[in-house]
Amino acid sequence: MPQFRWFSCVLRVLAGMLALGLMAPVHAANANPIELPVLGDASSSLISPQLEREIGRDFLKQINASLPTVRDPLLKYYTERHMSRLAQHSQLKDKLLSTTLIDSDQINAFAAPGGVVGVNLGLMLYAEDVHEYSGVLAHELAHLSQRHFARGVEEQRQQALPNLAGMIAAIAIGALGGGEAGIAALSSAQAAAQSNALRYSRTREQEADRVGLNTLVEAGMDPHAMGRMFERMQRAYRFSRTPPEFLLTHPLSESRIADARAQAARYPKRDYGDSQEFRMMKTRAALHYSPSPQAGVKRYRKAVRDNPDDPVANYGLALALSKAGEHEEAIILGDLLYTENPDSLLHIGSYAELLTEAGKTEQALRLLSHQLVLNPDNTPMAMLYATALSKADEHQQAQAVLTRQSRLKPYDVDVWYDLAEIAGLAGDIVAVHRARAEFFALHGSYQKAIQHLQYARRLVSRTDDELISELDQKIIDLRTALRELRS
Repeated sequence: MPQFRWFSCVLRVLAGMLALGLMAPVHAANANPIELPVLGDASSSLISPQLEREIGRDFLKQINASLPTVRDPLLKYYTERHMSRLAQHSQLKDKLLSTTLIDSDQINAFAAPGGVVGVNLGLMLYAEDVHEYSGVLAHELAHLSQRHFARGVEEQRQQALPNLAGMIAAIAIGALGGGEAGIAALSSAQAAAQSNALRYSRTREQEADRVGLNTLVEAGMDPHAMGRMFERMQRAYRFSRTPPEFLLTHPLSESRIADARAQAARYPKRDYGDSQEFRMMKTRAALHYSPSPQAGVKRYRKAVRDNPDDPVANYGLALALSKAGEHEEAIILGDLLYTENPDSLLHIGSYAELLTEAGKTEQALRLLSHQLVLNPDNTPMAMLYATALSKADEHQQAQAVLTRQSRLKPYDVDVWYDLAEIAGLAGDIVAVHRARAEFFALHGSYQKAIQHLQYARRLVSRTDDELISELDQKIIDLRTALRELRS
């Protein structure tokens, strides 16, 4: 009977290990070769690109529900545009990405199936230049282009039986009377699975490094930046008890850093320079996490004293002064920067922002409306324009601008949030509930979304058959999604 009790105990342990083992990817013993996906491989049939897109949409809802995201339209615009530029030089077949900017000062970036890329704002703070920043992003794009998620699922499935065989052998030893030997064999089987999982992780990370480095080269970026960034991260957090999220999910090793440097050594070192736009956005990120507006003013006054001709230092001071309510000096600096860069959307948007905060809404509206004639679908210009219109009490016009943006950017939670707020100021309560329904649906809160649509339906005139039909269909769709979620 003791053997039977031991056997039952091991079966329970095995069941738990199998549940966890399905999440632990396994790789063959030789971790050196860098394998590229084969057209028509098993992962393509197991996890189709369409299924990856569906997984990505669900993952985005989880991000919206659980993580704070950055609302700054210019920071979002820069991140999305820069990611898109890198994607054009990557091996991605589908270069349409869903980029989300996480409001965290920690270093991290991640890629999820379906072209979802998440970037912590802290990555922008930590990177020394645009090349280091791009190196991390190119690495994430490589995870997507090499379909690491789908390939990982397929390899887990292939290795499930070998792992199970090793554990069954351990159970058999125990059942035959070798209790301690059975436990040792079981521990050995588990250790082997964990070791293989580690090798898998390192192999995929190395592959993403190499493919990502090629993306940097194709994009005209510094290929040496990736190894430089990784080495600095490892050095900074070598003895830290709480390393950044990036190092927890992307394990670094001396061999991996050496490989990145060796790959980059094929290209001569030269001065690639930096990007003024990146430095501007890095400055916005720094001010976003500044302990107070006054601290920001103090920091950038010193930067201007040290280097009066640095446009980025002056840009930082203008933004800091605006946040501190010192609008007159902020406008003077902003006007100078805009005059020197009249074609830069980031300078135009920043200047319009300074004008709006200073109460000079007419001037801001003229500037933004002209840009929207040239770039009618530009999201940051439209969002800033709606803000300026609202400050000028032109709520209905602001609602019209955001309604158009909601059609162009239906998965942007900030557009729906702002639309609900502006529609309320415009007195359009039906539009308030519809916008809130979309906002909650993008967070996976289907029950709340349904409630808002039901509120809207009660307010709609009985003669408006088209709108009633549209609301009813949306409610049906959300109820279906809710049932699928609960099943």
